[in-house]
Amino acid sequence: MVTGGYTHPDVLTIGVRDGWAEPVTDPAEIDWPVRQAAAAIPFEVVAGRPVNPCAKTGIRHGRNELGLWGENLMADALITATHAPSPGEACRCLLMVERGDGLGWAVPGGAAEPGETATAAALRELAEETCLVVPADICAAGEAVYVPDPRASDEAWAVTVPVAADLGRAAYLPLVTGADDARLAAWIPANDYDVLTWFLAEVHAGVIFPAHVALVGQFLAAAAVNGAGGAK
Repeated sequence: MVTGGYTHPDVLTIGVRDGWAEPVTDPAEIDWPVRQAAAAIPFEVVAGRPVNPCAKTGIRHGRNELGLWGENLMADALITATHAPSPGEACRCLLMVERGDGLGWAVPGGAAEPGETATAAALRELAEETCLVVPADICAAGEAVYVPDPRASDEAWAVTVPVAADLGRAAYLPLVTGADDARLAAWIPANDYDVLTWFLAEVHAGVIFPAHVALVGQFLAAAAVNGAGGAK
């Protein structure tokens, strides 16, 4: 008998019904060689059970709140624009959403569907969560990275592909609206990570979704070096 495990009831009810979770309750029934071959980050399987390749989560068995055993591949949209109301003013902003599950502010994103490219998945989630449509030809997909999703377990974890696009300078930023599972969508000042976190705390009484802390921090650090959007 397996002990120390947990799978949220919604995974096997709402998740299976709505298609974001698989109904399999015993991971030994999964065709692991096929799933391992398709994984963005290699992982091991021991005695028919997948092993988180990057972290111990405190939940040894089960899926916690994630839909798939093993790797759950996501794509996240890192969309920037520079608010420049006058020639002497410029503020780089990052498009973020307040998650409807109360886990904080995140960049728009979600699970990639079977056969869907990372760019297509990120832009689909972007449109669903913010009502903003961005052309694929200005996007750049990065390397897949492990993210410390609080919904993960030692047997179900999240890997994301960051997809970035900069919309340039404008006197007025594109209109965005929170939709789908996003409570709110907003352009957050982000000339650096400290500015972004201060603004979230002071204006929205919010924090960054734990899975996106390193992702956003590293992205903004690189953007500052590369001068994305031309903000100073």
